[in-house]
Amino acid sequence: MQIKNEIILASKSKVRKEILENNNIRCKVITSNIDEEPIKQSLVNEGASPELISKNLAEIKATKVSSSNQNSIVLGADSVIDLGGEIISKPTNRDEALKILKKLNGKKHYLISSVSISKNGSMIWNHTDKAELTMKDFTEEELKKYLSKIPDEKLYAYNVYQIEGEGRSLFSKIKGDENTIMGLPIDKIKEYLQLQWKSI
Repeated sequence: MQIKNEIILASKSKVRKEILENNNIRCKVITSNIDEEPIKQSLVNEGASPELISKNLAEIKATKVSSSNQNSIVLGADSVIDLGGEIISKPTNRDEALKILKKLNGKKHYLISSVSISKNGSMIWNHTDKAELTMKDFTEEELKKYLSKIPDEKLYAYNVYQIEGEGRSLFSKIKGDENTIMGLPIDKIKEYLQLQWKSI
């Protein structure tokens, strides 16, 4: 049975959990454990936009967890980096992280964050937001020095930069909601949940 004003977060992201808790939304974490890369690659092959890829992954995560947690409100989320139409995935090692930073170096890209809410195995709401970031020009040595400051668990979880920490120094311009960049457009989530809880 669902506890009033509590949701399930279908994400292992500590930052997303913190954003919810900082906004007085109680949550428990149940990860979906889906293998994202084959799904993402299939969507890329079909010509799906970065926004649609992000939306679909968020929906898959929320729906999977909600299927086995009846009557609970389940929030799934996904973020992708869009560099001129190319999807940049999370790095799996430090060499990949450096290659990603070199790709983004001196360029404008978009960080797209989607959220999906499911109940009893069906999506009942979703929202996608986009932020624009322009990275400064760095030498390879400067990028390596930046990476040396980032612990593994953060490096592999947050698309090589953390806007709430060291990552802010990478950018000359940031346009958009900081919570979106961190993976959770919280204002829209709060609007929806307030309406949802009134009807429970």
